[in-house]
Amino acid sequence: MCRTIAELDAAVADCFACERLVAWREQVARDKRAAFRDETYWGRAVPGFGPDDARLLIVGLAPAAHGANRTGRMFTGDRSGDVLYAALHAVGLASQPTAVHADDGLRLFGVRITAPVHCAPPDNKPTPDERDRCRHWLSTELALLTPTLRAVVVLGAFGWQALLPVLADAGWTIPRPRPKFTHGAHTQLTPTDTGRAPLHLFGCYHVSQQNTFTGRLTPAMVEEVLRTAADAAGIGGSEEGFAV
Repeated sequence: MCRTIAELDAAVADCFACERLVAWREQVARDKRAAFRDETYWGRAVPGFGPDDARLLIVGLAPAAHGANRTGRMFTGDRSGDVLYAALHAVGLASQPTAVHADDGLRLFGVRITAPVHCAPPDNKPTPDERDRCRHWLSTELALLTPTLRAVVVLGAFGWQALLPVLADAGWTIPRPRPKFTHGAHTQLTPTDTGRAPLHLFGCYHVSQQNTFTGRLTPAMVEEVLRTAADAAGIGGSEEGFAV
């Protein structure tokens, strides 16, 4: 059992549960992309990123082979991260608009980023079994964040489908019929424990190149969802950015 977010992050980085994913992440780290041939790849499971008292959680899909699998930090070092962190900075939730490597000084304000699968999968497609094997990490992360967590933004249908049963197990009531993923979806979940706060759940198209290059998802659309979610989470704005 992980008692803190720091313990969780360390445990995630040492996970070898899925043979296919371990083989792939290590192969990518050995073969590398030509543009990064002089870099040492992380090549391990990638833990979440952000403060341990976050009020807003962003849930993606899985690390990119030459992004987070290279840098060791969620959405760092690839085009998807370029879009996400620029949007987070634009609405005051990040200290800078770029995420190049794990030691670039980037900080998040009241926000944490995670994924239902922590290893880079071949073709960006985790199997249902790999998703389920990784599920306990997301369950633990939610449990540790519960005292402060007030809103979640899910990037894409895969994360939405993976998260709903985890939220149910974590003590929030999922409406019937189950809410469907759409961009801009917003559902307020009631806790089963009356002593806990409700949780706002938001949907946003994934910041993948397929979505951003085709114009299906624009920076303004991402910013709108993040701004609305930050407001629901009780993260207020200031001249220096959002602060809890």
